[in-house]
Amino acid sequence: MKVQLIAHTPEPEKVVAAAAKLCYSNAQIDTLLDGLTPEKSREFVQMLASLGHESPTEHASFTFAIEGVSRSLLAQITRHRMASYSVQSQRYVNLKTPEFVTPPEIENDPDTLEEFNRSMEMAAENYQRVTQILKEAHKEKFIAQGMDEKEANRKAEKQALEDARFILPNACTTKMIVTMNTRSLNNFFRHRCCTRAQWEIRRLADEMLRLVCEVAPSLFVRSGPPCVAGPCPEGKMSCGRMLEMRDKYAQLKNFEK
Repeated sequence: MKVQLIAHTPEPEKVVAAAAKLCYSNAQIDTLLDGLTPEKSREFVQMLASLGHESPTEHASFTFAIEGVSRSLLAQITRHRMASYSVQSQRYVNLKTPEFVTPPEIENDPDTLEEFNRSMEMAAENYQRVTQILKEAHKEKFIAQGMDEKEANRKAEKQALEDARFILPNACTTKMIVTMNTRSLNNFFRHRCCTRAQWEIRRLADEMLRLVCEVAPSLFVRSGPPCVAGPCPEGKMSCGRMLEMRDKYAQLKNFEK
């Protein structure tokens, strides 16, 4: 897994503080940013957190480049609908040498790992075989319709990929660009940093949180699973590791420095 924060709203804490200032004072547009030093901006952001007023945080957005994650993770992250996604297409990209994500429980068992790798190799081989069979059939059809060979070859491959991709398993890796505003990110962290989240998306959420804390720490001071800032909402399903989780996320955010 590789995650990079490739863009974000300039001075995100100041932008959110300006929105908060407009809400809670008789501020004028022309002077809205006056006096919003980094320290004052943090004060406004902390006030918002104490009040539970989240809407001003929607004005700051963060964009991540993500690769080496599974299609299984893709199905989970896109459930967070207040976000923008651009994903590498299996319709247009021929995955000539597909890569796969291996779950830790499989990786730690030699016999299971051997069987898993064999299954992935078979899927990759079958994907290429079916792609080639479909491509040749489509190409022959297009040439018979009067299309020149170069165009027929290009169109045949694209059409073949549309169907051959059904062979690829959830373990197949993908790449994506994801943009979320601060409010959506905090919702994402509440659900996906929790120990009840699936291991891969939990690992992704932790890395995304670490990256945003480097550029806008006050916006994410309470971020992480719900138990970081309050009681665990999971009831009988709670992992019972609240103190451990609070310590983990304090270190992840470098709040101990």
